[in-house]
Amino acid sequence: MAIASERPQTTRRAIRGVASGEDWQAVLVDLPGVQRPRDALTDRMQRRMRRELEDADAVLFVLNGRQSVGPGDRFVARAIRAAEVRPVTAVNKLDLLDRATAARALAAAGELGLDGEIFPVSALTGAGVAELVAAVADVLPPGPFMYPPDAATDLPERVRIGELVREQILRRARDELPHAVEVDVEELEERPDGLLVIHARAWAETESQKGILIGAGGRMVREVGTDARREIETLLDRRVHLELSVRTRPGWRRDESLLDRLGIE
Repeated sequence: MAIASERPQTTRRAIRGVASGEDWQAVLVDLPGVQRPRDALTDRMQRRMRRELEDADAVLFVLNGRQSVGPGDRFVARAIRAAEVRPVTAVNKLDLLDRATAARALAAAGELGLDGEIFPVSALTGAGVAELVAAVADVLPPGPFMYPPDAATDLPERVRIGELVREQILRRARDELPHAVEVDVEELEERPDGLLVIHARAWAETESQKGILIGAGGRMVREVGTDARREIETLLDRRVHLELSVRTRPGWRRDESLLDRLGIE
């Protein structure tokens, strides 16, 4: 449901994925990363993170087993303890760790002082995931399903499309550009032949950023559009034509009305 990138602060919204078993349902919320607010955008991201954490029934804390536990991990662990929610910890990338390294990663996770079990997993191979899912389901309180059993997310279609376009930009961008770009899907046009025409706009903050996004001879924006269109067609299971333009909007990260329209609450 959420786009993936090696860039920090990729997630800007609370993105919900719904997983349902025979007698349980978990609504998994991918949250923006913890950071010091610098503008209206990052302030909204941090307020959303705190609010979702306070409202949660449990927390799934995922650590990268290939990286040492750092100040950011300890900060998040303190936030989880302060929220007084039941934690389950997963140490990911087990497939890339030898036995000694995995043991050290699990020990470091235990030193964060969170209650609950710690699970070594590999999101790539699925090792340990079934046990992790069972543990998450076990800590959830009794109650009715919040979504139909076949639901996958409550994220609006336009937002998911925009995120897929932004994912392709993140894969090609450098330096500070990823933080200065947002994608707004302005119109979905149904053609009589069944083709869906999507009009999307990528916002940059400066003319130099706009030039990077467009690329020499328009190469970068074409590549972004081509690869994003393939992902969108897979998502929607239909033919798509993507009209992607790039515009400059200085200070958009401080524009409260634009952030409202983009659904960054």
